[in-house]
Amino acid sequence: MELSAITLDCADPLALADFYHQATGLPLHPANRPDFAGLQRDGGLLLGFQRVDDYRAPEWPGQTVPQQVHLDFDVDDLAATAARLLALGATRPEPQQDPDRFLVLIDPAGHPFCLCPRRAG
Repeated sequence: MELSAITLDCADPLALADFYHQATGLPLHPANRPDFAGLQRDGGLLLGFQRVDDYRAPEWPGQTVPQQVHLDFDVDDLAATAARLLALGATRPEPQQDPDRFLVLIDPAGHPFCLCPRRAG
């Protein structure tokens, strides 16, 4: 088996695909449409976004609406990357659980994701 895609539920797939496109630089998939959109490198893993009627964003850190899945991104400059993503529409919840190891942000659809300082080697 080979993992081919990770898909997040949301209310607006095109908007969430654009957020992650701007955040990561991954190319938008050429067949994006209002009910499903994605990012994909040639021959690589698809990061997909599917429209769900009556979508409810996960709560962080609460669990009334659990996160179910989240993404981790290794970054070279934690502060600069966080500032760029906040300018793109992410939010920063408080309190942070372990800010020396990772920073939790929330994407525009409400999914928590982590920025992790890239470690040598």
